[in-house]
Amino acid sequence: MTVSLVAALGSGGLVGFILGLIGGGGSILATPLLLYVVGVANPHVAIGTGALAVSVNAYASFVGHARKGHVWWRCAILFALVGIMGAMMGSSIGLLVDGKKLLFLFGLVMVAVGLLMMRPRRDQAGRERSVDLRMCLVTATAAIVTGAASGFFGVGGGFLVVPALIFATGMPTISAIGSSLLAVGTFGLTTAITYAGAGLVDWPLAIEFILGGVIGGGLGMFLAMSLAARKAALNRIFAALVLAVAVYVMAKNLPLISTT
Repeated sequence: MTVSLVAALGSGGLVGFILGLIGGGGSILATPLLLYVVGVANPHVAIGTGALAVSVNAYASFVGHARKGHVWWRCAILFALVGIMGAMMGSSIGLLVDGKKLLFLFGLVMVAVGLLMMRPRRDQAGRERSVDLRMCLVTATAAIVTGAASGFFGVGGGFLVVPALIFATGMPTISAIGSSLLAVGTFGLTTAITYAGAGLVDWPLAIEFILGGVIGGGLGMFLAMSLAARKAALNRIFAALVLAVAVYVMAKNLPLISTT
């Protein structure tokens, strides 16, 4: 087993493990891991390959939530389908941005994610809204915006999709998490297809990363059952890790930006 294979399986396993353990956020580490652990040289290849891996993991988790009845199907499908337009637009623009500048901006997004994860997560809902034209328009607008952000940075975007669904429909948090996974998977797949069209997806590496994610996800979900009472603490520890990685990504790419 080569060092690169171990790095790919291990990195994918770490992302899957975090997703299984605390239920979200792990995919934000996919691109930094591919770049600085696996050793992918091209930032755009890391983003395209990571987006494909995130997509597969999101769809796998979506199946589990759907079986438990955590999906509002009409809202989930509408959000995913409309958001594809935003994801296509965002990923196309991302391809045109210099890789180092894109990584610096990605670091800023990681800071936002880390700070959001520091906040206690409460299982709450907004005011449930009737399904009418206004709700559909609000949902569609939120889908395009979050899809564009997801496509531009090559991340799943669940940290944006979940609050957007709650805001637009008033659904409970657990339903927003389950419903968001269809959009996250679809946005990731759209981004991956855009990058693949430009030859910027490393397919063998993506398969290795996904395989590691499946194994890590199973271990994470198993451990989550015994550490349920400490989930808030685990969430904050991971948020601190995201912030630390964000600082590293930004520091590594800021000098390169200032010289271009």
